Amino acid sequence: MSDPRPVRWLASLVLGAMLLPVQAGTLLEGEAFVDLDGDGRRGPGEQAAEGIKVSNGREVVLSGPDGHFALELREGDTVFAIKPPGYAVRPGENGLPEFWQHHFPDGSPELRYGGIPAGGVERFDVALQPVEEAGGPLEVLVLADPQVKNTADVDYYARDIIADIAARPPAAFGISLGDIVDDDLSLYPALNAHTASLGIPWLHVPGNHDLDFDAADDAHSLLTYRHTFGPDTFAREEAGASFVLLDNVIYLPGQRPAYTGGLREDQFAFLESYLATLPDGQVVVVGAHIPFFDTHPDPAVETFRSADRERLFALLDRFDRVLLLSGHGHVQRHVFHEAASGWEGASPLHEYNLGAACGAFWSGVKDEAGIPDATMADGTPNGYATLHIEGGDYRLAWHPARLGQDDPALTQAMALHAPRVLRQGAYPAWGVYANVFMGTPGTRVEYRVGEGEWQPMRRVERPDPRLLAENVRDDEAAQLRGYDRSPEAEPSTHLWRGALPTDLAEGEHTIEVRAFDPWLGEQRARTTYRLQSANP
Repeated sequence: MSDPRPVRWLASLVLGAMLLPVQAGTLLEGEAFVDLDGDGRRGPGEQAAEGIKVSNGREVVLSGPDGHFALELREGDTVFAIKPPGYAVRPGENGLPEFWQHHFPDGSPELRYGGIPAGGVERFDVALQPVEEAGGPLEVLVLADPQVKNTADVDYYARDIIADIAARPPAAFGISLGDIVDDDLSLYPALNAHTASLGIPWLHVPGNHDLDFDAADDAHSLLTYRHTFGPDTFAREEAGASFVLLDNVIYLPGQRPAYTGGLREDQFAFLESYLATLPDGQVVVVGAHIPFFDTHPDPAVETFRSADRERLFALLDRFDRVLLLSGHGHVQRHVFHEAASGWEGASPLHEYNLGAACGAFWSGVKDEAGIPDATMADGTPNGYATLHIEGGDYRLAWHPARLGQDDPALTQAMALHAPRVLRQGAYPAWGVYANVFMGTPGTRVEYRVGEGEWQPMRRVERPDPRLLAENVRDDEAAQLRGYDRSPEAEPSTHLWRGALPTDLAEGEHTIEVRAFDPWLGEQRARTTYRLQSANP
Protein backbone atom coordinates (compact mmCIF):
# COMPACT_ATOMS: atom_id res chain seq x y z
CA MET A 1 0.00 0.00 0.00
CA SER A 2 1.18 3.52 -0.62
CA ASP A 3 1.97 5.83 2.30
CA PRO A 4 -1.21 7.44 3.69
CA ARG A 5 -1.58 11.14 3.37
CA PRO A 6 -1.18 13.06 6.62
CA VAL A 7 -3.94 14.52 8.70
CA ARG A 8 -3.72 18.27 8.24
CA TRP A 9 -3.99 19.97 11.58
CA LEU A 10 -5.98 23.03 10.60
CA ALA A 11 -6.87 24.10 14.09
CA SER A 12 -6.20 23.41 17.71
CA LEU A 13 -7.63 22.73 21.11
CA VAL A 14 -6.95 25.55 23.56
CA LEU A 15 -7.15 25.10 27.29
CA GLY A 16 -7.70 28.23 29.29
CA ALA A 17 -6.72 27.63 32.90
CA MET A 18 -6.23 30.48 35.35
CA LEU A 19 -3.34 29.69 37.67
CA LEU A 20 -4.87 30.71 41.00
CA PRO A 21 -4.55 28.56 44.12
CA VAL A 22 -7.48 26.56 45.45
CA GLN A 23 -7.78 24.13 48.32
CA ALA A 24 -7.24 20.40 47.66
CA GLY A 25 -10.42 18.39 47.33
CA THR A 26 -12.47 21.24 45.88
CA LEU A 27 -14.81 21.07 42.92
CA LEU A 28 -13.25 22.18 39.65
CA GLU A 29 -15.62 23.48 37.02
CA GLY A 30 -15.29 24.43 33.39
CA GLU A 31 -16.92 24.26 30.01
CA ALA A 32 -16.11 22.83 26.63
CA PHE A 33 -17.06 24.74 23.50
CA VAL A 34 -16.28 25.10 19.81
CA ASP A 35 -13.86 28.01 19.52
CA LEU A 36 -14.56 29.31 16.02
CA ASP A 37 -12.38 32.40 16.23
CA GLY A 38 -9.51 30.67 18.05
CA ASP A 39 -9.23 33.17 20.90
CA GLY A 40 -9.70 30.59 23.67
CA ARG A 41 -12.83 32.32 25.04
CA ARG A 42 -16.43 31.47 24.35
CA GLY A 43 -17.97 34.25 22.32
CA PRO A 44 -21.38 34.91 20.80
CA GLY A 45 -22.42 32.15 18.41
CA GLU A 46 -19.83 29.63 19.65
CA GLN A 47 -21.64 26.44 20.56
CA ALA A 48 -21.18 24.24 23.60
CA ALA A 49 -19.30 20.97 23.04
CA GLU A 50 -21.18 18.07 24.60
CA GLY A 51 -19.61 14.75 25.59
CA ILE A 52 -16.03 16.02 25.91
CA LYS A 53 -14.10 13.85 28.38
CA VAL A 54 -12.10 15.51 31.17
CA SER A 55 -10.17 13.75 33.92
CA ASN A 56 -8.27 14.36 37.15
CA GLY A 57 -6.29 11.16 36.63
CA ARG A 58 -8.84 9.05 38.51
CA GLU A 59 -12.32 9.94 37.28
CA VAL A 60 -13.50 10.79 33.78
CA VAL A 61 -16.47 13.15 33.42
CA LEU A 62 -18.27 14.28 30.28
CA SER A 63 -19.40 17.78 29.47
CA GLY A 64 -23.17 18.24 29.36
CA PRO A 65 -25.39 19.74 26.65
CA ASP A 66 -24.35 23.21 27.82
CA GLY A 67 -20.66 22.23 27.76
CA HIS A 68 -20.39 22.39 31.54
CA PHE A 69 -18.45 19.82 33.58
CA ALA A 70 -17.27 19.51 37.17
CA LEU A 71 -14.88 17.12 38.92
CA GLU A 72 -12.90 16.89 42.13
CA LEU A 73 -9.47 18.47 42.23
CA ARG A 74 -6.85 17.55 44.82
CA GLU A 75 -3.43 19.03 45.44
CA GLY A 76 -0.93 17.25 43.19
CA ASP A 77 -3.50 16.39 40.50
CA THR A 78 -3.04 17.02 36.81
CA VAL A 79 -6.34 17.81 35.12
CA PHE A 80 -6.54 17.05 31.41
CA ALA A 81 -8.89 16.81 28.47
CA ILE A 82 -9.10 13.68 26.32
CA LYS A 83 -8.83 14.93 22.76
CA PRO A 84 -11.87 13.73 20.80
CA PRO A 85 -11.87 12.66 17.15
CA GLY A 86 -12.23 15.51 14.71
CA TYR A 87 -10.40 18.03 16.89
CA ALA A 88 -6.76 18.92 17.49
CA VAL A 89 -4.64 19.97 20.42
CA ARG A 90 -2.87 23.30 20.27
CA PRO A 91 0.89 23.14 20.95
CA GLY A 92 2.26 25.03 23.93
CA GLU A 93 5.40 27.11 24.00
CA ASN A 94 7.58 23.99 23.96
CA GLY A 95 5.75 22.55 20.95
CA LEU A 96 4.05 19.77 22.90
CA PRO A 97 0.26 19.33 22.88
CA GLU A 98 -1.26 21.54 25.58
CA PHE A 99 -4.18 19.58 26.99
CA TRP A 100 -3.41 19.56 30.72
CA GLN A 101 -2.71 21.72 33.79
CA HIS A 102 -1.00 20.85 37.08
CA HIS A 103 -2.52 21.71 40.45
CA PHE A 104 0.32 22.35 42.90
CA PRO A 105 -0.71 25.48 44.83
CA ASP A 106 2.45 25.33 46.99
CA GLY A 107 4.74 23.67 44.46
CA SER A 108 6.18 20.18 44.62
CA PRO A 109 8.95 18.97 46.95
CA GLU A 110 12.35 20.38 46.05
CA LEU A 111 14.20 18.05 43.68
CA ARG A 112 17.51 18.11 41.85
CA TYR A 113 15.89 18.71 38.45
CA GLY A 114 13.21 21.09 39.68
CA GLY A 115 9.97 19.15 40.01
CA ILE A 116 6.82 21.23 39.47
CA PRO A 117 6.67 24.94 40.41
CA ALA A 118 3.85 26.42 42.47
CA GLY A 119 0.58 27.04 40.67
CA GLY A 120 -3.03 26.01 41.10
CA VAL A 121 -6.04 25.66 38.80
CA GLU A 122 -9.19 27.66 39.53
CA ARG A 123 -11.08 26.95 36.30
CA PHE A 124 -10.41 24.68 33.33
CA ASP A 125 -12.10 25.54 30.03
CA VAL A 126 -11.71 23.42 26.92
CA ALA A 127 -11.84 25.40 23.66
CA LEU A 128 -12.15 23.11 20.62
CA GLN A 129 -11.54 23.84 16.98
CA PRO A 130 -12.56 21.30 14.34
CA VAL A 131 -10.06 19.81 11.90
CA GLU A 132 -10.61 18.60 8.38
CA GLU A 133 -11.09 14.83 8.19
CA ALA A 134 -8.37 13.14 6.17
CA GLY A 135 -8.95 10.10 4.01
CA GLY A 136 -6.97 6.89 4.28
CA PRO A 137 -5.55 5.16 7.34
CA LEU A 138 -4.49 6.86 10.53
CA GLU A 139 -0.68 6.88 10.72
CA VAL A 140 1.11 7.15 14.06
CA LEU A 141 4.87 7.28 14.63
CA VAL A 142 6.17 5.30 17.60
CA LEU A 143 9.57 5.57 19.30
CA ALA A 144 10.99 3.80 22.29
CA ASP A 145 14.04 4.70 24.35
CA PRO A 146 15.75 7.71 22.77
CA GLN A 147 17.74 7.51 26.04
CA VAL A 148 20.17 10.36 25.49
CA LYS A 149 22.81 10.73 28.20
CA ASN A 150 24.60 13.89 26.99
CA THR A 151 24.47 16.58 24.31
CA ALA A 152 26.34 14.34 21.87
CA ASP A 153 23.51 11.81 22.07
CA VAL A 154 20.95 14.57 21.59
CA ASP A 155 22.76 15.44 18.36
CA TYR A 156 22.68 11.78 17.24
CA TYR A 157 18.95 11.67 17.97
CA ALA A 158 18.39 14.80 15.87
CA ARG A 159 20.47 13.70 12.87
CA ASP A 160 19.65 9.98 12.97
CA ILE A 161 16.00 9.66 14.07
CA ILE A 162 14.38 13.07 13.67
CA ALA A 163 15.98 13.79 10.30
CA ASP A 164 14.79 10.42 9.01
CA ILE A 165 11.23 11.04 10.20
CA ALA A 166 11.26 14.57 8.77
CA ALA A 167 11.87 13.11 5.30
CA ARG A 168 8.59 11.15 5.52
CA PRO A 169 5.08 12.50 4.90
CA PRO A 170 3.90 13.81 8.28
CA ALA A 171 1.92 11.43 10.49
CA ALA A 172 -1.13 12.33 12.58
CA PHE A 173 0.94 12.28 15.76
CA GLY A 174 3.84 10.53 17.47
CA ILE A 175 4.47 8.63 20.70
CA SER A 176 7.67 8.12 22.69
CA LEU A 177 7.51 5.07 24.97
CA GLY A 178 9.75 6.15 27.82
CA ASP A 179 13.42 6.48 28.69
CA ILE A 180 13.33 9.83 26.96
CA VAL A 181 16.70 10.55 28.58
CA ASP A 182 19.22 8.44 30.48
CA ASP A 183 18.75 9.81 34.04
CA ASP A 184 19.87 13.37 33.17
CA LEU A 185 16.50 15.15 33.17
CA SER A 186 18.14 18.48 32.30
CA LEU A 187 18.32 17.20 28.71
CA TYR A 188 14.53 17.29 28.25
CA PRO A 189 14.36 20.77 26.66
CA ALA A 190 17.17 20.11 24.16
CA LEU A 191 15.80 16.76 23.08
CA ASN A 192 12.22 18.00 22.98
CA ALA A 193 13.17 20.91 20.73
CA HIS A 194 14.23 18.43 18.05
CA THR A 195 11.09 16.32 18.43
CA ALA A 196 8.85 19.41 18.28
CA SER A 197 10.62 20.55 15.10
CA LEU A 198 8.62 17.87 13.25
CA GLY A 199 5.55 20.06 13.68
CA ILE A 200 3.19 17.24 14.66
CA PRO A 201 1.66 16.49 18.09
CA TRP A 202 3.97 14.27 20.14
CA LEU A 203 2.96 12.31 23.23
CA HIS A 204 5.19 10.75 25.87
CA VAL A 205 5.10 8.12 28.58
CA PRO A 206 7.83 7.87 31.23
CA GLY A 207 10.47 5.17 31.60
CA ASN A 208 12.66 4.02 34.45
CA HIS A 209 15.40 6.46 33.34
CA ASP A 210 12.97 9.40 33.53
CA LEU A 211 12.59 9.23 37.31
CA ASP A 212 13.54 11.79 39.93
CA PHE A 213 15.86 9.47 41.82
CA ASP A 214 16.05 11.89 44.74
CA ALA A 215 12.28 11.59 45.28
CA ALA A 216 11.18 10.01 48.54
CA ASP A 217 8.63 7.66 46.96
CA ASP A 218 6.91 6.55 43.77
CA ALA A 219 4.22 9.24 44.12
CA HIS A 220 6.83 11.99 43.66
CA SER A 221 9.19 10.20 41.27
CA LEU A 222 7.89 11.79 38.06
CA LEU A 223 7.50 15.42 39.08
CA THR A 224 10.18 16.76 36.73
CA TYR A 225 8.91 14.56 33.92
CA ARG A 226 5.34 15.79 34.49
CA HIS A 227 6.49 19.42 34.51
CA THR A 228 7.72 18.94 30.93
CA PHE A 229 5.38 16.36 29.44
CA GLY A 230 2.15 16.55 31.45
CA PRO A 231 0.15 13.68 32.95
CA ASP A 232 1.89 10.33 33.20
CA THR A 233 -1.36 8.45 32.41
CA PHE A 234 -3.93 9.78 29.91
CA ALA A 235 -5.83 9.02 26.71
CA ARG A 236 -6.30 10.42 23.22
CA GLU A 237 -8.99 9.60 20.68
CA GLU A 238 -8.87 9.50 16.91
CA ALA A 239 -11.49 8.32 14.43
CA GLY A 240 -11.71 4.56 14.94
CA ALA A 241 -9.13 4.20 17.72
CA SER A 242 -8.46 5.16 21.32
CA PHE A 243 -4.93 5.49 22.68
CA VAL A 244 -4.26 4.92 26.38
CA LEU A 245 -0.78 5.86 27.55
CA LEU A 246 0.39 4.60 30.93
CA ASP A 247 3.21 5.10 33.39
CA ASN A 248 3.97 1.49 34.34
CA VAL A 249 7.20 2.08 36.28
CA ILE A 250 6.86 1.64 40.05
CA TYR A 251 9.76 3.39 41.81
CA LEU A 252 11.27 1.41 44.69
CA PRO A 253 13.84 3.73 46.33
CA GLY A 254 16.64 1.92 48.11
CA GLN A 255 16.00 -1.41 46.37
CA ARG A 256 17.89 -3.20 43.60
CA PRO A 257 16.61 -2.74 41.00
CA ALA A 258 15.02 0.54 42.08
CA TYR A 259 11.84 -0.10 40.09
CA THR A 260 9.46 -2.77 38.88
CA GLY A 261 6.68 -2.89 36.33
CA GLY A 262 3.16 -2.29 37.56
CA LEU A 263 0.24 0.11 37.89
CA ARG A 264 -1.10 2.29 40.72
CA GLU A 265 -4.59 2.32 42.19
CA ASP A 266 -5.35 5.76 40.75
CA GLN A 267 -4.45 4.43 37.30
CA PHE A 268 -6.85 1.53 37.64
CA ALA A 269 -9.54 4.01 38.70
CA PHE A 270 -8.84 6.05 35.55
CA LEU A 271 -8.87 2.96 33.33
CA GLU A 272 -12.16 1.73 34.76
CA SER A 273 -13.76 5.14 34.32
CA TYR A 274 -12.37 5.81 30.84
CA LEU A 275 -12.80 2.39 29.26
CA ALA A 276 -16.44 2.39 30.35
CA THR A 277 -16.99 5.27 27.91
CA LEU A 278 -15.86 3.21 24.89
CA PRO A 279 -17.93 0.85 22.73
CA ASP A 280 -16.98 -2.83 22.59
CA GLY A 281 -15.86 -2.58 18.98
CA GLN A 282 -13.33 0.19 19.58
CA VAL A 283 -9.70 -0.34 18.63
CA VAL A 284 -7.72 0.26 21.82
CA VAL A 285 -3.96 0.89 21.71
CA VAL A 286 -2.17 0.81 25.07
CA GLY A 287 1.34 2.29 25.22
CA ALA A 288 3.79 1.99 28.13
CA HIS A 289 7.50 1.62 28.75
CA ILE A 290 8.06 -1.68 30.56
CA PRO A 291 6.87 -4.82 28.74
CA PHE A 292 3.75 -6.42 30.15
CA PHE A 293 5.42 -9.84 29.88
CA ASP A 294 8.22 -10.93 32.21
CA THR A 295 11.72 -10.56 30.78
CA HIS A 296 13.93 -12.00 33.54
CA PRO A 297 15.61 -15.33 32.66
CA ASP A 298 14.42 -16.73 35.98
CA PRO A 299 10.66 -17.39 35.53
CA ALA A 300 10.17 -16.93 39.28
CA VAL A 301 11.17 -13.25 39.00
CA GLU A 302 8.41 -10.84 38.01
CA THR A 303 9.47 -7.83 35.97
CA PHE A 304 5.83 -6.76 35.68
CA ARG A 305 3.55 -7.50 38.61
CA SER A 306 1.33 -10.39 37.53
CA ALA A 307 -1.62 -9.22 39.65
CA ASP A 308 -1.54 -5.84 37.89
CA ARG A 309 -1.25 -7.46 34.47
CA GLU A 310 -4.25 -9.71 35.12
CA ARG A 311 -6.25 -6.79 36.41
CA LEU A 312 -5.39 -4.68 33.35
CA PHE A 313 -6.19 -7.53 30.97
CA ALA A 314 -9.55 -8.07 32.67
CA LEU A 315 -10.44 -4.44 31.88
CA LEU A 316 -9.41 -4.85 28.24
CA ASP A 317 -10.80 -8.28 27.38
CA ARG A 318 -14.25 -6.99 26.34
CA PHE A 319 -12.59 -5.25 23.38
CA ASP A 320 -12.07 -7.34 20.26
CA ARG A 321 -9.11 -5.37 18.96
CA VAL A 322 -6.40 -4.38 21.43
CA LEU A 323 -2.73 -3.69 20.71
CA LEU A 324 -0.07 -3.26 23.40
CA LEU A 325 3.06 -1.19 22.66
CA SER A 326 6.12 -1.26 24.94
CA GLY A 327 9.85 -0.53 24.93
CA HIS A 328 12.61 -0.86 27.54
CA GLY A 329 14.45 -3.96 26.28
CA HIS A 330 16.60 -2.54 23.45
CA VAL A 331 15.65 -5.58 21.36
CA GLN A 332 12.61 -6.16 19.18
CA ARG A 333 10.00 -8.87 19.62
CA HIS A 334 6.32 -9.75 19.37
CA VAL A 335 4.53 -11.47 22.23
CA PHE A 336 1.03 -12.95 22.06
CA HIS A 337 -0.61 -13.12 25.47
CA GLU A 338 -2.95 -15.98 26.28
CA ALA A 339 -4.47 -17.48 29.42
CA ALA A 340 -1.05 -18.31 30.91
CA SER A 341 -0.30 -14.58 31.24
CA GLY A 342 -3.81 -13.61 32.31
CA TRP A 343 -5.47 -12.81 28.99
CA GLU A 344 -8.93 -14.33 28.63
CA GLY A 345 -9.94 -12.70 25.34
CA ALA A 346 -11.25 -14.63 22.38
CA SER A 347 -7.92 -14.41 20.52
CA PRO A 348 -4.32 -13.82 21.67
CA LEU A 349 -3.45 -10.28 22.74
CA HIS A 350 -0.62 -8.86 20.63
CA GLU A 351 2.17 -6.92 22.33
CA TYR A 352 4.73 -5.26 20.08
CA ASN A 353 7.89 -4.68 22.11
CA LEU A 354 9.71 -2.05 20.05
CA GLY A 355 13.40 -1.79 19.50
CA ALA A 356 15.10 1.38 20.72
CA ALA A 357 15.59 4.68 18.91
CA CYS A 358 19.06 4.77 20.49
CA GLY A 359 19.63 1.13 19.54
CA ALA A 360 22.27 -0.19 21.88
CA PHE A 361 22.64 3.13 23.74
CA TRP A 362 24.22 5.00 20.80
CA SER A 363 27.15 2.55 20.69
CA GLY A 364 29.29 1.14 17.90
CA VAL A 365 31.55 2.42 15.16
CA LYS A 366 30.63 5.83 13.75
CA ASP A 367 29.81 6.26 10.08
CA GLU A 368 31.04 8.98 7.74
CA ALA A 369 28.48 11.37 9.30
CA GLY A 370 29.85 10.69 12.78
CA ILE A 371 26.77 8.77 13.98
CA PRO A 372 27.27 5.47 15.84
CA ASP A 373 26.04 2.24 14.26
CA ALA A 374 23.75 1.58 17.28
CA THR A 375 22.71 -1.96 16.24
CA MET A 376 20.88 -3.70 19.09
CA ALA A 377 21.98 -6.90 20.80
CA ASP A 378 19.51 -8.98 18.74
CA GLY A 379 20.86 -7.56 15.47
CA THR A 380 18.02 -5.10 14.85
CA PRO A 381 19.15 -1.67 13.56
CA ASN A 382 18.07 1.29 15.66
CA GLY A 383 15.05 3.19 14.37
CA TYR A 384 11.34 3.77 14.90
CA ALA A 385 7.99 2.21 14.00
CA THR A 386 4.85 3.25 12.19
CA LEU A 387 1.35 2.15 13.15
CA HIS A 388 -1.45 2.36 10.57
CA ILE A 389 -5.08 1.90 11.60
CA GLU A 390 -7.91 1.62 9.11
CA GLY A 391 -11.30 -0.04 9.25
CA GLY A 392 -10.68 -1.65 12.60
CA ASP A 393 -7.42 -3.28 11.51
CA TYR A 394 -3.84 -2.21 12.13
CA ARG A 395 -0.49 -2.78 10.51
CA LEU A 396 3.00 -2.17 11.82
CA ALA A 397 6.37 -1.49 10.23
CA TRP A 398 9.90 -0.99 11.53
CA HIS A 399 12.04 1.73 9.97
CA PRO A 400 15.81 1.45 10.46
CA ALA A 401 17.20 4.96 10.78
CA ARG A 402 18.98 6.44 7.75
CA LEU A 403 18.84 3.17 5.84
CA GLY A 404 20.88 3.45 2.66
CA GLN A 405 20.07 1.77 -0.64
CA ASP A 406 23.58 0.55 -1.46
CA ASP A 407 23.48 -2.78 0.40
CA PRO A 408 20.89 -5.29 -0.88
CA ALA A 409 21.64 -7.51 2.14
CA LEU A 410 20.32 -4.84 4.54
CA THR A 411 16.79 -3.64 3.84
CA GLN A 412 13.98 -2.15 5.91
CA ALA A 413 12.70 -5.67 6.53
CA MET A 414 15.79 -7.79 7.17
CA ALA A 415 19.56 -8.20 7.24
CA LEU A 416 21.39 -11.17 5.69
CA HIS A 417 24.67 -12.80 6.63
CA ALA A 418 26.49 -15.46 4.64
CA PRO A 419 30.10 -16.65 4.35
CA ARG A 420 32.01 -14.95 1.56
CA VAL A 421 33.63 -18.14 0.28
CA LEU A 422 33.18 -21.90 0.73
CA ARG A 423 35.07 -24.87 -0.66
CA GLN A 424 33.35 -26.45 -3.61
CA GLY A 425 32.13 -29.92 -2.62
CA ALA A 426 32.50 -29.36 1.13
CA TYR A 427 29.89 -30.74 3.48
CA PRO A 428 27.06 -28.14 3.49
CA ALA A 429 27.49 -27.17 7.14
CA TRP A 430 27.41 -23.42 6.62
CA GLY A 431 24.38 -21.30 6.04
CA VAL A 432 22.80 -17.98 5.23
CA TYR A 433 21.09 -16.18 8.10
CA ALA A 434 18.17 -13.78 7.77
CA ASN A 435 17.38 -11.45 10.66
CA VAL A 436 13.77 -10.49 9.90
CA PHE A 437 13.27 -7.48 12.16
CA MET A 438 9.47 -7.76 12.45
CA GLY A 439 9.47 -11.55 12.40
CA THR A 440 7.29 -13.65 14.69
CA PRO A 441 7.48 -17.40 15.33
CA GLY A 442 4.87 -17.86 12.60
CA THR A 443 6.60 -15.79 9.92
CA ARG A 444 7.26 -17.66 6.67
CA VAL A 445 10.83 -17.12 5.45
CA GLU A 446 12.27 -18.78 2.32
CA TYR A 447 15.50 -18.66 0.31
CA ARG A 448 16.91 -19.77 -2.99
CA VAL A 449 20.33 -19.84 -4.60
CA GLY A 450 20.44 -18.53 -8.14
CA GLU A 451 17.29 -19.51 -9.99
CA GLY A 452 16.80 -22.61 -7.86
CA GLU A 453 13.65 -23.61 -6.04
CA TRP A 454 12.48 -21.64 -3.04
CA GLN A 455 13.14 -23.54 0.18
CA PRO A 456 11.95 -22.87 3.74
CA MET A 457 14.41 -21.40 6.22
CA ARG A 458 14.48 -22.68 9.79
CA ARG A 459 13.85 -20.31 12.69
CA VAL A 460 16.69 -20.43 15.22
CA GLU A 461 17.24 -18.60 18.50
CA ARG A 462 20.91 -17.73 18.50
CA PRO A 463 23.04 -14.59 18.24
CA ASP A 464 23.00 -12.78 14.91
CA PRO A 465 26.28 -13.65 13.13
CA ARG A 466 26.49 -10.13 11.68
CA LEU A 467 26.75 -8.73 15.19
CA LEU A 468 29.04 -11.58 16.32
CA ALA A 469 31.44 -10.58 13.54
CA GLU A 470 31.36 -6.99 14.81
CA ASN A 471 32.10 -8.26 18.33
CA VAL A 472 35.16 -10.08 16.98
CA ARG A 473 36.36 -6.95 15.17
CA ASP A 474 36.02 -5.01 18.43
CA ASP A 475 37.91 -7.75 20.31
CA GLU A 476 40.78 -7.80 17.84
CA ALA A 477 41.18 -4.03 17.52
CA ALA A 478 44.25 -2.60 19.27
CA GLN A 479 42.47 0.73 19.75
CA LEU A 480 38.89 1.64 20.53
CA ARG A 481 36.81 1.66 17.34
CA GLY A 482 34.13 3.90 18.85
CA TYR A 483 33.18 5.62 22.08
CA ASP A 484 31.36 2.47 23.22
CA ARG A 485 31.72 -0.81 21.39
CA SER A 486 28.74 -2.63 19.95
CA PRO A 487 26.76 -4.79 22.40
CA GLU A 488 27.58 -8.43 22.91
CA ALA A 489 25.31 -10.38 20.60
CA GLU A 490 22.49 -12.23 22.33
CA PRO A 491 19.97 -14.74 20.95
CA SER A 492 17.49 -13.14 18.57
CA THR A 493 13.82 -14.13 18.46
CA HIS A 494 13.59 -13.32 14.74
CA LEU A 495 16.51 -15.13 13.08
CA TRP A 496 16.23 -17.76 10.31
CA ARG A 497 18.87 -20.07 8.77
CA GLY A 498 19.19 -21.94 5.49
CA ALA A 499 22.07 -24.31 4.52
CA LEU A 500 24.14 -23.21 1.51
CA PRO A 501 24.80 -25.77 -1.25
CA THR A 502 28.41 -26.45 -2.16
CA ASP A 503 27.78 -28.75 -5.14
CA LEU A 504 27.34 -25.90 -7.62
CA ALA A 505 29.81 -24.53 -10.15
CA GLU A 506 32.83 -22.56 -9.07
CA GLY A 507 32.32 -18.83 -8.82
CA GLU A 508 29.82 -16.42 -7.32
CA HIS A 509 26.24 -17.38 -6.51
CA THR A 510 23.34 -15.14 -5.56
CA ILE A 511 21.28 -15.86 -2.45
CA GLU A 512 17.79 -14.42 -2.36
CA VAL A 513 15.59 -14.41 0.74
CA ARG A 514 11.92 -13.57 0.95
CA ALA A 515 9.90 -13.04 4.13
CA PHE A 516 6.12 -12.77 4.17
CA ASP A 517 5.34 -9.87 6.45
CA PRO A 518 1.74 -10.02 7.72
CA TRP A 519 1.31 -6.26 7.24
CA LEU A 520 3.60 -5.27 4.35
CA GLY A 521 3.48 -8.45 2.28
CA GLU A 522 6.46 -10.09 0.63
CA GLN A 523 9.83 -8.53 1.47
CA ARG A 524 13.13 -9.50 -0.20
CA ALA A 525 16.86 -9.14 0.29
CA ARG A 526 19.85 -10.71 -1.40
CA THR A 527 23.54 -11.38 -0.95
CA THR A 528 26.21 -13.58 -2.54
CA TYR A 529 28.77 -16.24 -1.72
CA ARG A 530 31.55 -17.79 -3.80
CA LEU A 531 32.55 -21.42 -4.30
CA GLN A 532 36.24 -22.12 -4.74
CA SER A 533 37.95 -25.40 -5.60
CA ALA A 534 40.77 -26.55 -3.36
CA ASN A 535 43.13 -29.51 -2.97
CA PRO A 536 44.02 -31.20 0.34
